[in-house]
Amino acid sequence: MMLSQFGTMLFGVVDTLMVGRVGIVELDAAALANVWLWGTIVVGMGIVFGLDPIIAHAHGRGDSARAGLTLQRGLVVAGLISVPLMGSMALTEEVLVALGQDRELAAQAEVYLWVQVWSLPAFLGFIALRQYLQSREIIAPALWVVMIANVLNVVGNELLIFGHAGLPALGLVGAGIATGITRASLFVGLAVWIWRRKLHVGAWQPWSRAAFEPRGLLEVLRYGLPIGIQYLLEIWAFQLATLIAGDLGERELAAHSIVLNIASLTFMLPLGISFSASALVGSQLGAGRRQEAQRIAWLALGFGGGVMLVCAAILVATRGLIPRLFTDDVEVILLAASIFPIAGAFQVFDGLQVVGGAILRGMGATRPAVAFNLIAYYLLAMPLAFWLVYERGGGLAQLWWSLVLGLAIVAGLLVVWVHLRGPARLGSTEDRRIPLTRTLEP
Repeated sequence: MMLSQFGTMLFGVVDTLMVGRVGIVELDAAALANVWLWGTIVVGMGIVFGLDPIIAHAHGRGDSARAGLTLQRGLVVAGLISVPLMGSMALTEEVLVALGQDRELAAQAEVYLWVQVWSLPAFLGFIALRQYLQSREIIAPALWVVMIANVLNVVGNELLIFGHAGLPALGLVGAGIATGITRASLFVGLAVWIWRRKLHVGAWQPWSRAAFEPRGLLEVLRYGLPIGIQYLLEIWAFQLATLIAGDLGERELAAHSIVLNIASLTFMLPLGISFSASALVGSQLGAGRRQEAQRIAWLALGFGGGVMLVCAAILVATRGLIPRLFTDDVEVILLAASIFPIAGAFQVFDGLQVVGGAILRGMGATRPAVAFNLIAYYLLAMPLAFWLVYERGGGLAQLWWSLVLGLAIVAGLLVVWVHLRGPARLGSTEDRRIPLTRTLEP
């Protein structure tokens, strides 16, 4: 799972590297486009993650039919929520301008997103298929599909951004088209893999009206919507930080984007651990083994924090080298190098908070993390960032230290929650708020 998430994040890193070769304006436009893209699509991803506790608990108690039906409902939900998400891409320029960004950059950002918008339903469909497999503890197919898609992404970017094999050099637009093709290939590739390897056998049922029943769709939403809101709160804290960096200047925005890309890349490692934790905690609870679920929770937290401690050391040691992969601008390189030690400081907190949130997701307790993120980012961290930058004249360093504060608070609250109300604390009849010990189908 760690490798799969690392490979997924490579898409954005490769895009940034290759767009950066076109120019700093194109790099900034892509960065702003991703502010709006991920600031909206993350809600859809979170809703699809609502499959996790249902399928994992069904898998733990051997209810394969419920797992297969839940996947169908997840695909229906993914298709439905992709419609408003696609429509929101038409608002990119207006939203970014309203947030104080340069109109020319905002216009380029909208074009970049508009040429790839058609791939969003396929991307959410891929997420649904991946969550289904990993909740059943089947990991390898998603990894192989992601690795193959990475090769396709590099080839597509090279052909469409710079123009080869008789194709015109499309620059930023070419990068957007290549991204769309890559996303579609993820869904098609994983669906074909599942079908050819018969990974659906024993769980998949023929499509029926049960897949479209409002009660079943609402069950996915009941778990998934709090996750989507949690992710929305978290990612918009970082998106707002990107917008603040844009107000500081073009070079500050470029340096911020470089550091955030690398920090996001290392984040994929504990994110992979978190998916594993969610699946294993859920399956153990479904089988009635609460103490084993608690043990897995603590191991996952230790593993997530430990991996990020190593990543932090690497970022600090290579802070002068990494920015040179993205740009030749000396000022951007020096500015990014000065921020990497701060990014290293929040690596451990980032690892703990993503794993802690996944443990709660595996339990079916998807609401507490919403409150934790709201308090940490919007009552403390972001107000502090606005005050330091706009009132005190601070720079990029002060902005990043504010993010460190938010991550530390969320991580601390989640660890305390796992200690006080973790899997071992559930009553013998499981959490009465969620029907995890019986099948709800007729």
